[in-house]
Amino acid sequence: MNEATSLADSGLPADIGASPLFNPDLAPVPNAKRVWTTYNFAALWVSMAHCIPTYMMAGGLIAVGMNWWQALMTIGLANLIVLIPILLNAHAGTRYGIPFPVYARAAFGTKGANVPAILRAGVACGWFGIQTFIGGEAVRTFIVAIWPGYADLGGGWTFTGLSLPSAITFGLFWALNILIIYRGMNAVRVFENWAAPIVLVMAAALLLWVVNRAGGVGPLLTQPSKFATMGDFWKVFVPSLTGMIGFWATLSLNIPDFTRYGRSQREQMLGQTLGLPTTMIAFSAMGLVVTSASSAILTGVPVGKLWDPVYILSQITSGTAPMGLTEPLIASAGLRMLIAVVALLGVGIATLSVNIAANVISPANDFANLAPKLISFQTGGLITGIFGILILPWKLLSSPEAYIFDWLIGYSALLGPIAGILIADYWILRKTELDVPDLYRENGRYAGVNPVALLALILGILPNVPGFLHSVHALADVPEVFADIYPYAWFTGVFVSGAVYLLGSRAMPRAG
Repeated sequence: MNEATSLADSGLPADIGASPLFNPDLAPVPNAKRVWTTYNFAALWVSMAHCIPTYMMAGGLIAVGMNWWQALMTIGLANLIVLIPILLNAHAGTRYGIPFPVYARAAFGTKGANVPAILRAGVACGWFGIQTFIGGEAVRTFIVAIWPGYADLGGGWTFTGLSLPSAITFGLFWALNILIIYRGMNAVRVFENWAAPIVLVMAAALLLWVVNRAGGVGPLLTQPSKFATMGDFWKVFVPSLTGMIGFWATLSLNIPDFTRYGRSQREQMLGQTLGLPTTMIAFSAMGLVVTSASSAILTGVPVGKLWDPVYILSQITSGTAPMGLTEPLIASAGLRMLIAVVALLGVGIATLSVNIAANVISPANDFANLAPKLISFQTGGLITGIFGILILPWKLLSSPEAYIFDWLIGYSALLGPIAGILIADYWILRKTELDVPDLYRENGRYAGVNPVALLALILGILPNVPGFLHSVHALADVPEVFADIYPYAWFTGVFVSGAVYLLGSRAMPRAG
């Protein structure tokens, strides 16, 4: 089913149909198609948060020195903070039925909106490739558990470092993502609805089995913090908090892509508030307990490997004795195969649900915004998928130690300024009032490029550039002030860009 909206249904004037800024996928969603309820929005966040990167999140923080409660506190606080811009930007989607790139036209101009849209799309393409690779590797792991000979398929053949078994499962997982997107937004809503409870039940089942087998929650929950002073803790806490905010900084921009289908502001706000922070804390805690209990069972395995749920499940379903043991964890071959199949479905559903919702819908709309008459929502999704292959995500993941400082904080330095500009424009300058038809007109009040918005964006990004270049070792040394600023990248971007935009808009007001 294609959820594209006709001009007549959208309520827009007849002249908009000929505008190069309009296509049915970018049109305002009519009231009849705004069917998402509180449950739909909660389920969306539950299914997106129940992914392997979330599961491993607390482990990454403990690896840099935190104890269990410090790690969960950091994750919880970060998600409460990022919920604020999410709800603020969500409002326009529900009120006017418009997607993110159209919403951005009010602040950046009808042409200038392509800049934040492409920045957001680029980050999404990177995440799409990463999640697709993670999902494909999970599929490969469980296929090998059922059919060990699959691991040797193709011998030593590789494609840019990717073996044939991995290339096949990557391609299959990639195709599943694209297939669901081609079914339209209603298919996404249905998929997220039933994916959320399935993933939760399967994660809980793994938790109960591991804790029961270990006879308790394991040793990691009693491991003390490695920080002797508050100053030592603060040096790690701030970049970690920014990185955790960066995890959903993407959705804090393009959330109108979803809330445009919401029945009411109350339902979308309640659903998101119930779904995001609670699920992120709970699922991170589940990952922490499973890892801790697993370390008591798999005594010969380094803790770093145990943060990967696919690795734990592969050990459970293996017919050989895991490291540190003398026999398989489960003696029955039939039961091992059953668990492998169920685990494959669980991990596959979890990764599919987050990838489609978080990493395909937004760039599909963003690419469509570049040339609305030529690029549809489905075509934009296909472009996203192609870029997700071209970035070679298996190479991006080859240096996991750079995950927080280089990836999460790095792109939060790009997306934070956009959030600051959008919120300042919509809530402070316009007081939530938009002229929707003019958002689709080349000669309307939002026409062209808003130079104030672009200047604010640049000035919000610039303070973090030296710190980022130093973090990725492109610069050997930078002034200490820039190194100190970089861990606050998202916060710096939001406040600098928002303030510059407000001051510049009042000094040089536009007609709109």
